[in-house]
Amino acid sequence: MTKREFLAAGIGAGLALNYGSKAFAQGGNKLPVRKAKTTKLFKAPQGFPNAISVTPEGLWIGEQKLSGEQAKAYKLPEPESLEERAWLVDWSGKLLKTVQTSSRNTSGMAVGGGYVWMIANAPPQGVFQVDMNSKLISHRQIPLGAPSGDGGGSHGGLWHEGKLWISSLRLRGNLRIDPKTWQPEYMIPFYQSYPDWVRYHGIAIQDGTMWQVIGNNSTGHNNFKPGLVRHDLATGRVLEVVEFLPGSSDPHGLAVYNGKLISCDAGIHPGWPNNESPTAGWIFQIDFV
Repeated sequence: MTKREFLAAGIGAGLALNYGSKAFAQGGNKLPVRKAKTTKLFKAPQGFPNAISVTPEGLWIGEQKLSGEQAKAYKLPEPESLEERAWLVDWSGKLLKTVQTSSRNTSGMAVGGGYVWMIANAPPQGVFQVDMNSKLISHRQIPLGAPSGDGGGSHGGLWHEGKLWISSLRLRGNLRIDPKTWQPEYMIPFYQSYPDWVRYHGIAIQDGTMWQVIGNNSTGHNNFKPGLVRHDLATGRVLEVVEFLPGSSDPHGLAVYNGKLISCDAGIHPGWPNNESPTAGWIFQIDFV
């Protein structure tokens, strides 16, 4: 399949799924809706944890830093080092390993194939493939980017069955990529239902379905409405929506551990005062109620 054919297919699928989402919202076949609560597990290492990945060794956490204009916008000091770390911790939060990366404003990550894949959400954008000794193996842009080669930012990543998934903001979809050839293979368009579900973040695969963090535009924790959407992995069809109970943590990354959904609260959120969430910097569990 050529890139043009892939993009045309993706646009068609996106239009079909968006049409279906609007039909649900307008009173057609309404989506099932469940509720969920969040429970703190342990604090991440010092910093802003904005991405997670589960491996047999433990939990990997991707560090986010803000520098330059972003640091000014959030009223944060310029970091001493621009390198962003991937931390491996055990399930009590004990630090086991640190991998240094050149990613910027990391908002997604995956761990698989022997590598950490840190996904930037600020220039120079792209995916930083780093080995376990902090050696940069490759830096590549999200496929199907602009003619300039800029693939745009991302809010999520996932390693599954030898493939790399990226939540592409430019494409407005979750893109599956062959990590060796860097060719796009399949895309699940983002679900949106205005005004509550217009933001999207981390992704996780469980039992043939894909979960994604969603939420509304908000000015603080008091008017934030976090949630999850579940897609059929084979077709992209939306299966259900999950609404978090008031006062829940602010979800960013997403992963599955022992059948439970795990997330992280970065501590910074667009439009919010810094660390306003009561669980800023925590790893937490999501439980359905």
